[in-house]
Amino acid sequence: MCMWPVIDLTATGTRIADLRRNAGLSVRDLQDIFGFRTPQAIYKWQRGDAMPTVDNLVVLAAAFHVTIEDILVIRDR
Repeated sequence: MCMWPVIDLTATGTRIADLRRNAGLSVRDLQDIFGFRTPQAIYKWQRGDAMPTVDNLVVLAAAFHVTIEDILVIRDR
């Protein structure tokens, strides 16, 4: 059986929160960047309850000055 890599949602969420803080951005700053009416999506990402869409990952990478690969935590199954 083939072992495919998977995204660790919880670890990725922790990494998003760490990268946000390291970039000097608040949750409100990200909310404004994305034009979200509420910060709920960002909190869900940071908790690992949800994954940003690919287009949102591109924006996060630009905001954090990293690559998408730097945001995602990928584990072998």
